[in-house]
Amino acid sequence: MSLDRYGTLKGKVIEYKLGTGDNPHFQILINDETDLHRIAVNVKSQATPSEVLYIIDDDFNHPIIEVIKDFNYGFHPLDRGLDYIRGNLFDPEKIVPLPFNIPGPDNDLNEKIQNLVNKVQSEEGDVYAFGQKWGPEKDKRDKYFGFKPGNGIHDIHMNQGNFGRWMSDNGVYQDGGLLFYLPQSHKWAAVFLAFQSQTWHTDEISGNPLADNEYHDQFSFGSVKIMAALINPLGADQGKERILLFNPTAQSINLNGWSLLDQSKNKYYLAHESLASGAVLDITLPADSIYLGNSGGLITLLNKEGIKIHGVKYARNDIPSSGSYLVF
Repeated sequence: MSLDRYGTLKGKVIEYKLGTGDNPHFQILINDETDLHRIAVNVKSQATPSEVLYIIDDDFNHPIIEVIKDFNYGFHPLDRGLDYIRGNLFDPEKIVPLPFNIPGPDNDLNEKIQNLVNKVQSEEGDVYAFGQKWGPEKDKRDKYFGFKPGNGIHDIHMNQGNFGRWMSDNGVYQDGGLLFYLPQSHKWAAVFLAFQSQTWHTDEISGNPLADNEYHDQFSFGSVKIMAALINPLGADQGKERILLFNPTAQSINLNGWSLLDQSKNKYYLAHESLASGAVLDITLPADSIYLGNSGGLITLLNKEGIKIHGVKYARNDIPSSGSYLVF
């Protein structure tokens, strides 16, 4: 199964409330120019460990921006939205747990989200909440902000890799998150959240955890890194896109059966047996393999079992104009 009404809700921030109590959510009241909505953001997990994993990117660049930036205000159903594993939204090794309420300034999850919400509100920017829509709830007032009818969006977190009673929420390309457009700096910021009880290697169709416990560790990424890419080759190299792979580990790694994917899921199998410790592999891509688009894209490295080892993203403005490599 998966989420019934997945999509993104775009609006302007009016008010917010910090998460409190046994099942705390950071609540955001927004206006879509027609209706009021509440965004309910989990800041504590109901499963153990209770601290939510979070990562904030204050300068977010990703191809998803080109998809959503011109949306009208309101809710937009999406068949293919955010995916923490396949979408290369961030480095999963950098997502960390944080309690929702700790004494002191700017040191808990409530305050981290509050800082961004205050910023987008002060700049009269836009918030895009990805998750599952609810409402409108006929003749029922919202229990936090009192507007009627109740209306909003929740599941603003990773929605795959769940076990037990939450497995029915699993799916691919339906993860939650918050994106903020900040008009004064013309930048985007992002908040991504996940639970420590979720696995980071899931089935390509169902989003359910893979059966092999070897891949349940969220930090089993990165034995080989995508170091750089030549996306816009010039001169004698024109038409010869290239990718550099780097082995940062202390041992040689067998690459037999490994592959590279682009944003459209085209696949190129590596024709190399091994990569020595500390070595760099320079791959010239055949013309009919994967495509590194000049308007932004994704590059993903899979091992022979199809497990994601590393992934990177880039936007149009990240690509060097001189025909130089883009270093990730």
